[in-house]
Amino acid sequence: MIGYGILLEGMDEKSDFLRIYANLPLKVRSEIIAVIDKEPVTWNSAKIEIENNTPKGIEILKQLKDLKILK
Repeated sequence: MIGYGILLEGMDEKSDFLRIYANLPLKVRSEIIAVIDKEPVTWNSAKIEIENNTPKGIEILKQLKDLKILK
């Protein structure tokens, strides 16, 4: 149940991310938007992680919120 609570907290950020992603030009989706565990993350790979609710996806959402890319 602990993980479930974390997922619910990130639902607004997830919706914001998916809305932004849907409006990005295709070429921009391959650009790096975050670095997690010293690995670059593109919009495309972030979408996969976020949609699958992985720990990496949760960290990506946190970074994007800290950078004020997400509300």
